[in-house]
Amino acid sequence: MRYGVNIPLIGVPLPDHEPLLRELAGLGYTDVWTGEAAGHDGFTPLALAAAWAPGLRLGTAVVPAFTRGPALLAMTAATLAEAAQGEVVVGIGSSGPPFVDRINGISSADPYRRVRDTARFLRHAFDGRTVRGRFDSFTIDGFRLPHVPVRRPRVMIGALRPGMLRLAARESDGAITNFLAVGDVPAVADALGPARPGKELVARLYVCPTRDRTYARQMGRRLLVGILNARTYSAFHAWLGREDALKATWQAWADGDPARAADAVPDEVVDDLLVHGSPEECRAHIARFVEAGIDTPFLHLLPAPETGGGPQGALRALSALAPAR
Repeated sequence: MRYGVNIPLIGVPLPDHEPLLRELAGLGYTDVWTGEAAGHDGFTPLALAAAWAPGLRLGTAVVPAFTRGPALLAMTAATLAEAAQGEVVVGIGSSGPPFVDRINGISSADPYRRVRDTARFLRHAFDGRTVRGRFDSFTIDGFRLPHVPVRRPRVMIGALRPGMLRLAARESDGAITNFLAVGDVPAVADALGPARPGKELVARLYVCPTRDRTYARQMGRRLLVGILNARTYSAFHAWLGREDALKATWQAWADGDPARAADAVPDEVVDDLLVHGSPEECRAHIARFVEAGIDTPFLHLLPAPETGGGPQGALRALSALAPAR
């Protein structure tokens, strides 16, 4: 079983990750993953991990298909794969207007085609082929990687609903998902379709290892209110059958009242989407995701009062949650 960690860790400066990353393999962690929104980019932390903890699998979950040209994305991933001793996964996704249009000044029109075309381009490039011609969302006038990595990077697609999940199964090595409950996993896995065998299903799991249920739910509401009211995630959870549970938060958000929207996220939704409790309870909850069909869970660690903050607090939490315990 693969078992990963999202980096950078909250409250830990990037240079202070070195001793933490060196501990991961001994604790039973196999992967480190990054995201990319308006904070750290998706590749620099992985480059540091390649130097500090060689042998771990490195993955982006996910970088937008719009904000780098296809050739630049292929070159960046190939460079990381050359530097790394472990496997590299390039997870790409559509992102959305808040990140693509509003702060990067790039149109995010036709996301399905852009993600599909980028996945096809990357697979061809990583195979050492010359990529030339017109795709639906861009035209390439001849590109070939001058140094094809010995260990070919894998390509995965960030996916929530059936269309993108089926695309991930057809055009990539697997799907990356997040903000779902254990009971949602079968629907997501089934939506991968007949191409599911051999395709990896990866999930970012938000974990707060605390017995203080009130604290965990407060953290969960602050985390979830914006996500559940984002266009892609509201559609995702409507598809999963949470329309009635989320109707009040959606209405409050539409009314321009984010505080009321946070208060309206039901306890049961927080408890389903945020892994919390004692370390033993958290590990059992994560195990249920694996039993339901997640191939690779990776933990996005939230600060907890029992472990404290900073590098030492993060190490205490990761040690308590480690699969090798």
